[in-house]
Amino acid sequence: MDTEVLVIGSGLAGLMAADLLSAEKNVTIITKSALGKSNSRLAQGGIAAVTTSDDRWTHHFFDTIRAGAFHNNEELTELLVRKGPQQIQQLIEMGVRFDRNANGQYERCMEGAHSVPRILHSGGDATGKELVNTLISRVKDRCTILENHLAADLLIKENECYGALVMNETGESFTVSAAYTILATGGAGQLYSVTSNDSSVTGDGIAMAYRAGAILSDLEFMQFHPTMFAGAGSNSFLISEAVRGEGGMLLTRDGERLMEGIHDQLELAPRDVVAREIAKEESVVYLDISMIKRFHKRFPTIAKRCYQYGIDLDSGRIPVKAGAHFLMGGVATDRYGRTSIPGLFALGEVANTGVHGANRLASNSLLEGVVFANESARWIMQSDRKWIPYFTENKRMKVSEYRLSIDRLREVMDRHVGISRSNVGLTTAISQLEWRGKFIEADTKEEVVHFNMLQTAWLMSTSAIMRTESRGVIFEKITLIKNSVLSKKG
Repeated sequence: MDTEVLVIGSGLAGLMAADLLSAEKNVTIITKSALGKSNSRLAQGGIAAVTTSDDRWTHHFFDTIRAGAFHNNEELTELLVRKGPQQIQQLIEMGVRFDRNANGQYERCMEGAHSVPRILHSGGDATGKELVNTLISRVKDRCTILENHLAADLLIKENECYGALVMNETGESFTVSAAYTILATGGAGQLYSVTSNDSSVTGDGIAMAYRAGAILSDLEFMQFHPTMFAGAGSNSFLISEAVRGEGGMLLTRDGERLMEGIHDQLELAPRDVVAREIAKEESVVYLDISMIKRFHKRFPTIAKRCYQYGIDLDSGRIPVKAGAHFLMGGVATDRYGRTSIPGLFALGEVANTGVHGANRLASNSLLEGVVFANESARWIMQSDRKWIPYFTENKRMKVSEYRLSIDRLREVMDRHVGISRSNVGLTTAISQLEWRGKFIEADTKEEVVHFNMLQTAWLMSTSAIMRTESRGVIFEKITLIKNSVLSKKG
């Protein structure tokens, strides 16, 4: 196949770019599962933007870089927050329905590390679903869509990108040539046993970009969300930060307020601060929701999931724990989503624009996807890149014959590349995650995904050991003074 624009992934950023570009260009969307199955669709809280007279872009800017531990790209962070009001209006004009109060005004809620209520939401706690569904309704008749197809590798010739090698459901491979290739594959939450991420989010885009030779940055910064339902393994699900924004409090088993004396914003401290405190507790931590009136109406998605797992909401308490949520790092990009490889772009969580720093501010992720999809589409519209139609190089995806099982990989990441890390643990992780043995041709999509997970886990661990500080989501990095410590203690 050939196409002018190839979008890999169908979350908010990819769909937004596809919608904007399809007005003038031929666009093909490839998604490894069903269209729209992504982290974007699962987003509960909302989208942050300055839309009231008592708020300023400077306030949103400072909230963002303070939460990001001042590791942000300030130029692009300013772009992000300044574009917020314009992007909200664009979404409304596209058909997105944000919740309104009895007076017809848009409801705005408070979330962690924000200085004022500026979060717009839809369906109570189904904002991502509303945004994704709206965009799907727009692109489904305007773009070529290949569902249940995996982009296995990027097509690189003379250090430029010309599309992707694709595998269908039966494992057959073919090439999709493109003038512009957009990675919008999401992050890597499924490398951990407890995560808020969709099952499809396995670090594929990061691994593909690495193999292609693109510059990657800040892969050590994985954000752990403080309030996942404390179920066993995959039974966990996200309890939106907006619940704490509505007054929800974190309590220890003894009924004491967990965040008292820890941070002046208490439960609404930056996510990294709250997640560390929860992780330190040896016994269960509860989210007290007894003060939230009509919880079932305000948070219908969360209420439904709680009932599914036998939680009595009338008791006013939900057991919670921290879980992998959002990767701040990724494929390094500029304002227009351009990577270090001509022809290759990255948008959304797979990209590292630098706007999130070392810890993302709540509800800035959907905003980032929309803002930079617009910037990227604008640049591509004005470009006329020469490309190679029908890229015919005979290519098969090859993977390592030997690699850790996925369960073992997650165990290594949980133990050594979690909230608290040490050089000893990271060294252990790197040695266990290194792929070995000869390379063989992959027969199935699952084999490629497994290899992508291994490579991304190794990259994250390697990046983590290179950073010698505690910053944002990285905590308690311990530098060994003598290598003999390892040998003496085995």
